[in-house]
Amino acid sequence: MKVAHISPGAAGMLCGSCIHNNTLARALIRQGYDVTLIPIYTPIRTDEDNVSIDRVFYGAVNAYLQHASPLFRHTPRFLHWLLDRPRLLSYVSKIGASREGNALGPMTLSLIQGEHGPQKQELETLVAWLRDELRPDVVHLTLSLFLGFARRIKEELGGVPIVCELQGEDIFFNDIAEPFRTRILDVMRTTADDVDVFMAPNDYYVDLMHRECGFPTDKVEVVPLGIDATPFRPRDERDDDEVVIGFFARVCREKGLHHLVDAFRILAAEPGGERLRLRVGGYLKELDRPYLEEQQRRVAEWGLADRFEHVGEVDRQGKVDFMAGLDVFALPTVYKDPKGLSVIEALASGVPVVLPAHGGFPELVASTGGGVLVEPESPQALASALRRLIGDPAHRRSLGRAGREGVLARRTDDAMARATAGLYERLLRPESQLAEKLAVAG
Repeated sequence: MKVAHISPGAAGMLCGSCIHNNTLARALIRQGYDVTLIPIYTPIRTDEDNVSIDRVFYGAVNAYLQHASPLFRHTPRFLHWLLDRPRLLSYVSKIGASREGNALGPMTLSLIQGEHGPQKQELETLVAWLRDELRPDVVHLTLSLFLGFARRIKEELGGVPIVCELQGEDIFFNDIAEPFRTRILDVMRTTADDVDVFMAPNDYYVDLMHRECGFPTDKVEVVPLGIDATPFRPRDERDDDEVVIGFFARVCREKGLHHLVDAFRILAAEPGGERLRLRVGGYLKELDRPYLEEQQRRVAEWGLADRFEHVGEVDRQGKVDFMAGLDVFALPTVYKDPKGLSVIEALASGVPVVLPAHGGFPELVASTGGGVLVEPESPQALASALRRLIGDPAHRRSLGRAGREGVLARRTDDAMARATAGLYERLLRPESQLAEKLAVAG
């Protein structure tokens, strides 16, 4: 089976969606499937071996210029090719990642319109390459913002089955100002019929995208996120003279580091609080640097600077070592996170997790048994849960063991790839779906 995975680059960021897309493609390849991971906008960046091709479609420079001016919608082939060079796009993305785009709404709308938008030339280039060179059996769109691609792909590739994955788009389009947010959602609703099936990470996201975009729930299959758990290891047993609380995610307000800093202050002021350390890691955009500096300033004002460590962005081995050095992990997100890849990595390391009871976290905790849920956006509730785990090392380790076992049983990349491949197989053999429905009816 030959599969085309179409994935957005994230403008130089270490993005959870990019990492997930690469992980899934790697696992499918390992299981014998012929998968091509195709970058859109910019090259894909990941902390694992990158399996994406060395070519970018819908290159960010060309896409922006075609959005901005009709003059660039019929560029000569050579100039079009030149502006899509991966090295150029990587360089441009490093500049752009430090700035907020003031045309986010109009640009997103023009892209999602596909053949009806100003980047029609980009879509036709992608479709022609899929049709004439790759010739896939299945096309996997890794983002619902690519729905505008589906009709032309299906038309030119002879009705090839199309899967559209749902994985956190809501936080993106919720940041888009009106009237563009509503117009984008309207386009998504009208193009939903152009794909064969949607794929969501959990039931929470099935319901959310049904409410927001009207995607029919009977057209969505849940495939839980998984990770390559091989490098992650349980920490060695050690004395409890020091207790390390960890946070690993993109450092920004949406991920809720400020709530953890507030909880840390509460715990540090209590008897035994001198044993506590707070260790923070993850990607930091320049736009979010003032947010991090604010947290560092607050910690310093409380006299806790020597117990707060910011390790910054780390490579794959650095992340493995980071998780192995923790006693408990907390990710008190402000928004309702549907994924939480770093949570799964902490669990794979035998580290118990404390999470807000919203988004995809309740399902993740239920499926692994390795964590505690607390009231969202409440530093007091977060501190209370952390206090209980800090004060009960045996319970902490028991949760950690359960979480690791849960990940290895149900949340690996191999398990995710098998479920995804099963979805592909059912699309390619529609008679098997009919047989299943008849069996259920009988």
